[in-house]
Amino acid sequence: MFVRSERLFLRPGWPEDQDEFLALIDDESVVRNLTRAPWPYSSNDARRFLEAPQDMLLPRFLITDPGEHGTRIVGCIGFSRVDGEVNLGYWIGREHWGRGFASEAVRAVLPLARLLGHKRIVGSHFIDNPASGRVLEKAGFLPTGAVAEKHSEGRGGSCLAREYALDLDSPDACLNDSEDLALPCLTAQRAA
Repeated sequence: MFVRSERLFLRPGWPEDQDEFLALIDDESVVRNLTRAPWPYSSNDARRFLEAPQDMLLPRFLITDPGEHGTRIVGCIGFSRVDGEVNLGYWIGREHWGRGFASEAVRAVLPLARLLGHKRIVGSHFIDNPASGRVLEKAGFLPTGAVAEKHSEGRGGSCLAREYALDLDSPDACLNDSEDLALPCLTAQRAA
């Protein structure tokens, strides 16, 4: 499964991505904001992640930035099941922060989530990472008002996290900056 946005190309990870992937995620400032990534992050961790089977209803993608000198990995995004709900998770390598890649990738996968039949998506961020909350809010997620302790492998313990949710049945759920990106949502709405 592949997703294209205005600047980005989202694709599955492959074994040959291991070195580039590891160089990007092997950064404590990135890993500490994730729940399941260990710190330190090893080449074996990268290999296991890239070789893990894909769930077609809960896809995960490498976020890549195609350019004139090739395509480079800038982060990762995907869906998982957490406490019975479909959860959106993402990260961007530190050298690529502040360029809108996370916001663009989140907006790009929401139409796919709707087409896959998901009605509600949840997300969260550790309270000391408010930038991730802004990404969720820009994509239409609303704070649930809940703050819960979540375990972080990278931090080696629990930390408070602010929770968000997006109802994909809402008419506003899949609005994007580009009409091309909104097309899958409009198609899904007509089919429903």
